[in-house]
Amino acid sequence: MITRRQFSISAGASALAGFNPARAQTGSTIILGQSAAFTGPAAQLGIQFYQGAKVWFDQINAQGGVGGKTIEIRKMDDGYEPDRCAANTRKLIDEGVFALFGYIGTPTSLAALPLVKKEQVPFIAPFTGAMALREPFSKHVFHLRASYNDETALIVKQLTNLGLKKIAVFYQNDAYGKAGLDGVTLALGALNLKPVAQATVERNTVDVDGAVKTLLAAAPDAVVQVGAYKACAAFIRAARKSGYGGTFYNVSFVGTQALADELGKEGAGVVVSQVMPSPYNASQPIAREFIESVKKAGGDARANYSSMEGYLAAKLFTEGLRRAGSKGVTRDGLIQGIESIGSTSFGGFNVQFSSTDHVASRFVELSMLTGDGRVRT
Repeated sequence: MITRRQFSISAGASALAGFNPARAQTGSTIILGQSAAFTGPAAQLGIQFYQGAKVWFDQINAQGGVGGKTIEIRKMDDGYEPDRCAANTRKLIDEGVFALFGYIGTPTSLAALPLVKKEQVPFIAPFTGAMALREPFSKHVFHLRASYNDETALIVKQLTNLGLKKIAVFYQNDAYGKAGLDGVTLALGALNLKPVAQATVERNTVDVDGAVKTLLAAAPDAVVQVGAYKACAAFIRAARKSGYGGTFYNVSFVGTQALADELGKEGAGVVVSQVMPSPYNASQPIAREFIESVKKAGGDARANYSSMEGYLAAKLFTEGLRRAGSKGVTRDGLIQGIESIGSTSFGGFNVQFSSTDHVASRFVELSMLTGDGRVRT
């Protein structure tokens, strides 16, 4: 068991959260803290992830919870802005949440990471594939998804196998975009290639005209996009309006359904790499389970890749909690519980954890948007 430095919080905050984090979890509710975008141009990412997680937790709570304890997500909106995320994280920790869960994005997750390490709070399933959150290894951070390096390697392999070697990169001007650019550059470098052009968009904006002009001047065969759905949709529309006839590839963080909704008919042929099992493929047990759970839940939840990731992240947390023991659950116990999962399958989605490897999956596949808002794998 690792040693965890005790940290002080107010008595009022401890009462609110139902436990003193320096001791075992007490009370009847385990509270997770989530800082994510629930408003702004990236809002659907936070909303859909949260909805998927809530479908699972509501289902578990209706069955009596885990060891008699129900699970609640205390969510805070950061608008996909790092400073707001850091402030939210400080507040959530001070209020005594048991663990941090389902943070959305690289720049926001990186803003939270120093507090995670300082206060030694479990940080479960951030919605990011950035290597900066994986290396160096952190005892407190657990990843459900494959990395952006894994995603971009498959994208580059697919493009070059098709004979498309003039590859440009449109990326968000922050740590997320740079992580994706690095992945593309690394994969191309292994083939003695490099991006023919690159251009950026600022986070939470759709000012893409300059990027379109820069990239189209290089006449690329394909454009790899590393951004959120509104900016990527704006780029695709503007590029096509300017006469570009090449292919667009996106990494999973774009928000597949949100991108499809933004583009409508213009989405036909746009490719997105996926790190979760398809929520539309009924041949997979996890997809059938998820679709049925969403139907039973009713409400606003929809079956899509982002909500599937929230659902699987919630299942992962619950499994770790079960293994931590029902009496006197501690943060250290949760960490050991997740590590003890080893190799297992969530309905066909294989995960693997150990005390030295906190990345559950390296699974990546490609999907394509259709002109009627659907996703084909």
